[in-house]
Formats: sequence, C-alpha cells, structure tokens
Amino acid sequence: MRREMSAGFYLLDFIFRKILRQNSDTKWAIHHTSTIHSPGRIVRGKGVYPGDSPGVYINAANGVELGDYTNIGPNVGIVSANHDFVNNDKHVQEPPVRIGKFCWMGMGAVILPGVTLGDFTIVGAGAIVTRSFDEGYCVVAGNPARIIKQLDRVECNAFAKSK
Repeated sequence: MRREMSAGFYLLDFIFRKILRQNSDTKWAIHHTSTIHSPGRIVRGKGVYPGDSPGVYINAANGVELGDYTNIGPNVGIVSANHDFVNNDKHVQEPPVRIGKFCWMGMGAVILPGVTLGDFTIVGAGAIVTRSFDEGYCVVAGNPARIIKQLDRVECNAFAKSK
C-alpha cells in the first residue's frame, strides 16, 4: 500500500515536473530532489513509485524492473548503465537491473548494472550491491554487499499473501 503524501508533495511535484520540466518524462509523482533518467525503461510493480523518497537517483538506460511493493529509501542509487572505461561518451550494454517483490533498499544503498535481487531481499543502508542475489529472502549489507542474514520463507510468503 502506498504511503500517504501531503498536498505539498504533490504541489512541489507539479512545479518541478510540469513548470520547471525537471524529470518531466516521469509519469508518476516523485520528490523534487530525485533524478530519474530514462523513466520509460522502468517497469514498476504494484505499489512502487521510484523516486518518491528524497535524493533517489535512477539511471534506467539499460532498464530497471521493480517488483510489487518494493521500497526505495532516501538517497538510493540504481544504475543500470555505465560508460566505457576508455570512451566516456559510449555506454556499455548490460542486462537490466531486476529487483524482486517486497524488497527494501535502505538509505544510501547503491545497486550497480546487471544486478538481480530476488524477492524479499533487504539491502542495508549504505550497501554497494555489485553482484546478484537471485535467491532472495535475505538481508545484504556492506561494500561489496554480502548476505548477513537469511529470512524465513514461510513467514515472508504468508505476509505476501496478506497483500
């Protein structure tokens, strides 16, 4: 379920997206301090509004897929494309970033190109995710991110059924 936003949030969204044309291609309301490149390449699940937290940066040039009820915290970076190491004008083709259902990304986390996170993956604050955690049902943290805790699949799936 989407958290309630104040009228001020939507007023600032209108001013920045419609009048000042910042993030004008984004089809959903976002925080005025967030930046989303290539929003048309983002596939959003139910209840997902990337950029509604402050300071979020998403580069979706190679695509970003976000599962149902995924939550992106403040100052999170999701980068699906990078530039060539030698020629900064050239972008490197990578698989899209894929983030499963019921995932959380804590404040300041960074998800790098080609990463896949399975359902119920929690990314700790400040983590740098350089590789995939396809199995999900875990908490990852650190730089580079590693699994620090496994989650109970039965409990997670019971929660998902309640949605």
